[in-house]
Amino acid sequence: MTEPTFLDGNAMAGALGEVFAVDVTAAVARCDGCGAVGVLAEAHVFMDAPGAVVRCTSCDSVLLRVVSAPGRTWLDLRGLSYLQLATPSAP
Repeated sequence: MTEPTFLDGNAMAGALGEVFAVDVTAAVARCDGCGAVGVLAEAHVFMDAPGAVVRCTSCDSVLLRVVSAPGRTWLDLRGLSYLQLATPSAP
């Protein structure tokens, strides 16, 4: 029996670079709290914290948090069941 093989996280650099090169506000998101689905641009964003807090318009659950500092950004997406992003078509 062959052991499963794996690569380290660097193998995702190309795929993730392509995904986050798109406009994330146009992404379709599903709230993990209530199941509501909508465009991220329609969510409620609160900027009066150390970072941005994005909340569901249906149930007010936190969908995601973004905190930026010089040279780095933290993303907390645990309030989303999924985030569906449009990716550019190949020429």
